[in-house]
Amino acid sequence: MKKTMKIFDRVKHKEIPKSNWKWHIQDPASQLLTWNKPPKSVLVIKKVRDASLLKPFKELCVFLTEEKNMIVYVEKKVLEDPAIANDENFGPVKKKFCTFREDYDDISNQIDFIICLGGDGTLLYASSLFQDSVPPVMAFHLGSLGFLTPFNFDNFQTQVTQVIEGNAALVLRSRLKVKVSKEHKEKKTVLQNGVEENGLIVKSEKEPIKQTKYQVLNEVVVDRGPSSYLSNVDVFLDGHLITTVQGDGVIVSTPTGSTAYAAAAGASMIHPNVPAIMITPICPHSLSFRPIVVPAGVELKIMLSPDARNTAWVSFDGRKRQEISHGDSISITTSCYPVPSICFRDPVNDWFDSLAECLHWNVRKKQNHFTEEEEEDGDF
Repeated sequence: MKKTMKIFDRVKHKEIPKSNWKWHIQDPASQLLTWNKPPKSVLVIKKVRDASLLKPFKELCVFLTEEKNMIVYVEKKVLEDPAIANDENFGPVKKKFCTFREDYDDISNQIDFIICLGGDGTLLYASSLFQDSVPPVMAFHLGSLGFLTPFNFDNFQTQVTQVIEGNAALVLRSRLKVKVSKEHKEKKTVLQNGVEENGLIVKSEKEPIKQTKYQVLNEVVVDRGPSSYLSNVDVFLDGHLITTVQGDGVIVSTPTGSTAYAAAAGASMIHPNVPAIMITPICPHSLSFRPIVVPAGVELKIMLSPDARNTAWVSFDGRKRQEISHGDSISITTSCYPVPSICFRDPVNDWFDSLAECLHWNVRKKQNHFTEEEEEDGDF
């Protein structure tokens, strides 16, 4: 990502005598987007295989290229959609695009900001494309739920212009830095001089440990997979065993992910500005196993218990699902690369609006007030 963005606080820090030291609590609405120089490149992410997004996608791209003179990056598979590929009127605009392929092309230093068209999954996908610094993300609600997509597309020209001019608030959505380590596996090769086994001359060799790293915006889910047995995994915090999860699995989530799978499993919903990691069991075989919140700076490690009857499976924001065997480990801590999500109004109002509109938080029929006669009679 080009170094054209910075985040600053409205609060000016003054020198305070040591005798008067006190905690400073940052205003969540104080994080603002400003540009060191005007942004020139934008990545447009569109939900694939959704015909309803073709018209908004084309309108946005025409606006960005012809009116704003922006360099537009689009994933190659988006342009392979027959409705786009065969549109002759869209051809001149399409020729101006820069294209890329996921897992092949590195565009991390080419993008100034991102525009997502779709549901919450488009924001999760945008996060997965950047394993280090993430450009600011502007997400339009054109999907099903839209908890993380606060912008409506009706007046997109005005809203995009405000972002380009730097007139926007930000919420920094923390991510999880995850490292999956696969234990040595024995590999046997036939040799002329070795140990005889089943009539063959073989030598045992150990393959090197395989490590894979991920940046996760919502949650890491460890579950029992297709097995009918309970999952049985140990959870360590800063090297100390804190508990063993026996149940369907465990969710380790960010505050952003607290309103996703974790909420369905009974966790509290936490504002994305709160520095924390949530540990939520999935259908635990214990009535006392409640979800917990731990500080953002700790390091968690999850491993199969030595007496586990079966393997486990892990996924990262619902993707890259893989099997975890005995000796494998999953290390999780807070990433130093958050996702700067552009707000429609500000972090607090946007969050409560999403709770009300998407999850219908605390929605119920209001209680009727007493009539004068009921108040006088005390008849309830």
